[in-house]
Amino acid sequence: VQLQASGGGLVQDGGSLRLSCTTSGSGGAFNRYNMGWFRQAPGKEREFVATIRYSGGRTYYADSVKGRFTISRDNAKNMVYLQMNSLNPEDTAVYYCAADVPPLSILSSKESISGYDYWGQGTQVTVSS
Repeated sequence: VQLQASGGGLVQDGGSLRLSCTTSGSGGAFNRYNMGWFRQAPGKEREFVATIRYSGGRTYYADSVKGRFTISRDNAKNMVYLQMNSLNPEDTAVYYCAADVPPLSILSSKESISGYDYWGQGTQVTVSS
């Protein structure tokens, strides 16, 4: 399974960006994957941002992005998105998409790096003040 994140860039404080993640090599099983977004700022550890579950499309968010970011998926296109609004400089990071494939991780690991099996290469998001 290969993941390719895109859509990053430079945006001003208060602006918006939409990240996309293309998944290939799933063999038609993408609709059974849990998908997530993580981010890593310079000098910091990679942290959870959002996840969308395969069953029912339930979503979960980090407190720091709740109400500003929206994760969604298009199973027909094997893609997951992260709509980011009201961006601020603290959101500056490399953003990674990740896939949790069957056998799926337990729900309690949904915010953990260890809960995902495959990772994209990351896309840089820079928010200027």
